[in-house]
Amino acid sequence: MELLHFPKILDQRGNLSFLQSNKEVPFEIKRVYWIYDVPGGEMRGGHAYKNLNEVIIALSGSYDVVLHDGEKEYRYHLNRSYYGLYVPKMMWRHIENFSTNSLALILTDDLYKEDEYIRDFDAFKAMKGI
Repeated sequence: MELLHFPKILDQRGNLSFLQSNKEVPFEIKRVYWIYDVPGGEMRGGHAYKNLNEVIIALSGSYDVVLHDGEKEYRYHLNRSYYGLYVPKMMWRHIENFSTNSLALILTDDLYKEDEYIRDFDAFKAMKGI
């Protein structure tokens, strides 16, 4: 896991940030999805991916990304659109504490495949040999 810093072009008319596959994002982007209109107190995620890597960006608002490697928990507060959190494969994750009107953008290095998900934390730990 790594906090990525995207370029910022500052302008009095409004700022601009960008990202590109295999440059600012450390993989070729194959799927993009977003999470929005999350009711107060709700959590999204609660799974790991066997082989998929992702970058999570707070385009609007803020939220916490909670990662777990099977032994230790890591918490990241995302609230700026020029940062992205790189989440490697085999890392348990969920997103919580969504602010009003928050928008989470997720970039992945593979297409959607249901069999890619690990949805049981004990099974996740067993796969990691923990």
